[in-house]
Amino acid sequence: MSDTLTIKDNRTGKDYEIDIVDGNISAKDLRQIKINQGDFGMMSYDPGFMNTANCTSRITDLHGSEGILRYRGYPIEQLAEKSTFLDVVYLLFNGDLPNRQESSDWEERLTHHTMIHEKTKSFLKGFNYDAHPMGVFISTVAALSTFYPDARNVDDPDVRLLQACRLIGKTPTIASYAYRNSRGLPFIYPDNDLSYTGNFLNMMYRMVEPRYQAHPVLERALDILFILHADHEQNCSTSAMRNIASSKADPFVSVAGAAAALYGPSHGGANEAVLNMLKEIGTKDKVADYMNRCKDGELRLMGFGHRVYKNYDPRARIVKKVAEEVFEVTGRNPLIDVAMELERIALEDDYFVSRKLYPNVDFYSGLIYEAMGFPMEAFTVLFAIPRTAGWLAQWMEQMEDPEFRIARPRQNYQGPGERHVPDDYKS
Repeated sequence: MSDTLTIKDNRTGKDYEIDIVDGNISAKDLRQIKINQGDFGMMSYDPGFMNTANCTSRITDLHGSEGILRYRGYPIEQLAEKSTFLDVVYLLFNGDLPNRQESSDWEERLTHHTMIHEKTKSFLKGFNYDAHPMGVFISTVAALSTFYPDARNVDDPDVRLLQACRLIGKTPTIASYAYRNSRGLPFIYPDNDLSYTGNFLNMMYRMVEPRYQAHPVLERALDILFILHADHEQNCSTSAMRNIASSKADPFVSVAGAAAALYGPSHGGANEAVLNMLKEIGTKDKVADYMNRCKDGELRLMGFGHRVYKNYDPRARIVKKVAEEVFEVTGRNPLIDVAMELERIALEDDYFVSRKLYPNVDFYSGLIYEAMGFPMEAFTVLFAIPRTAGWLAQWMEQMEDPEFRIARPRQNYQGPGERHVPDDYKS
C-alpha cells in the first residue's frame, strides 16, 4: 500500500495522488487541483492554524490527548525533578543534556552575559513608574538590538549562539530592573556567584543587606517553573518568533515580537486571570455557585482547558506540588483551598469532564508567584524569561532548516472584484 492520498475533484471528475510524508500532506501539492490552467489552484483554509504544521521540529514533543510533554524526548516530569533550568536551556539548544563539565562551562558562559549596558539603564529609567513591566520588557529587549549590531549576521551559527547566550543572560536583569523602576528602587547589579534564579531573586528583592540569599525552596520552585515554561511547541508566541525571524530579522527584535504575542491575555496573561477569578470567588463555600454560573454560560472558568491538551496538563501536576512546598515557607494562601475545590468539582462534574476541561499550568502558578512576592503585573514577564529559551531554540533550528522560507501565508479573498474610480470622484 503506497503512502499517498487520492483526492477526487467532483467539479472536474479528475483524480489526484498526493504524497503522504510523516503522516502529512504538503499544502503546496494542493495547488495542482484546479478548474482551469489560469486558476491559482486549491489552498487549505485554516483560521487560527487549528490543523496546520508550519515547520518540522525536533525540540518539543507534545501529545495533548495523552497529557505528554517532552523536551528533546525527555519527559517534563523527569526534567522538573532532576534537572536545572540552565541545563534544560542547554538541552533545547544542543539536543542533549550536558555532563557535569559541560553544565559548569555552560553556566559560566551564560552568567558572563548578565550585565546590561549602562545606557540601557538610562533607557529603562525613562519609563513612567506605572508602566506595565511587560511593555518595559518588550521595549528594552528590542532596544538591545542597537547595542549589538553583529546580531544582524544571522547566517553565522557562532553569532547566533552568542546572541542567544546574551538574551538568556540579560532577560532576568531587564525584568528585575523593570520591577525596581516601578517601585522607585535602585537597580541591583547581577551576582554571578548565585544560581540563575537565585540571581534573579537577588536583583528583584535585595535592599540594604550586603548580600541577598533566596530561600532554597523558593529558588528551586522558580527554577522548576522556568523549566515548565521553557518551550511549548508552536504556540502563538513561538510561531510569531518564527514568522518574524523568517525575514532574517535579528534575534533581539524577534524575541521582542514573540514577547508581544505573549503579552496578550489569551496567551501569557492567563495565570493573572486565574488569580483574579480565585479572588473574585473568595472562599471555598462559594465555589459550587461559581461553577454553576460557568455551566450556565454566565462566567468563564479560567485556568482549565487548553488549545492542545485534551487531558490533564502534565505541567499542572508538577505546579500543584510546587505550590504546596512554597506555602510551607511563605504561609498557606487561603485561595489554594478555593483552587483545589474548583479542581475537585471540575474533575468530577460530567459537564467539565465531557468538555475535557482539565487544569492547565496557569491554574496554580499565579498563586506561587504571589506567595513569592511578585506583583500580578509581573506574571507575564516571569513567563517571558524562560520562554525566551524556547523561542531562541526554535529560531536556531529554523535558521538551519533546509526548507527555510520567509513566512508568507495566502488568504481567502472574498472582497469585491475589479472596480473603477468614477471620473467625478471628489468633484
